[in-house]
Amino acid sequence: MEFTRILAIRHGETAWNVATRLQGHLDIPLNETGLQQAERLASALAGREAIDAIYTSDLSRARDTAEAIGRATGQAVRTHEGLRERHFGVFQGLTFAEVEQLLPEQALQWRKRVPDWTPPGGGESLQRLHQRIVDTVHGLAAQHTGQQIVLVAHGGVLDILYRAATRLDLQAPRTWQLTNTAVNRLLWTPRGLSLVGWSDTSHLDAQGQDETAL
Repeated sequence: MEFTRILAIRHGETAWNVATRLQGHLDIPLNETGLQQAERLASALAGREAIDAIYTSDLSRARDTAEAIGRATGQAVRTHEGLRERHFGVFQGLTFAEVEQLLPEQALQWRKRVPDWTPPGGGESLQRLHQRIVDTVHGLAAQHTGQQIVLVAHGGVLDILYRAATRLDLQAPRTWQLTNTAVNRLLWTPRGLSLVGWSDTSHLDAQGQDETAL
């Protein structure tokens, strides 16, 4: 059977991760901790993994994380808008607390993970996010059968990938980690994704934020 091994990785830490401020499609750079995480990740992967291709969200927090891996492994990095974080509309730039205070009705829909609810201001529903991510990963993985690829993306993207690989509903409570630069292992076949391993942080100390969809 055709298959592709995938290392799915969340970007390194940003200042907005620490502040619990929603980034979405806003282009927020890595902070100093995030840069260090990216380098530790890159060194670990270069020492133990055969990597045939690296794809990343075009947002700089993901792209810079991927570039560190590319430098360490000698692989070119290719950007793909389909790996971007969920668009949070008017929530973008606000902290969790500010969303609750300023937009309580919309915040309730967000907390309940209503699949077809769309954040006002050009946001993206969970259903649309799910379709975008699954389609993107299917298209990329199908180009690399028999190989291993790296996908560097965002918390919301990794959450969707976990659900797709484990056949969990979009509204199921999250019990899995989405730590910055954790290595998550998936297997793709034409029938879909399956989970191999999740949240390997052996390259980190006590660093890393676990925030959902930042």
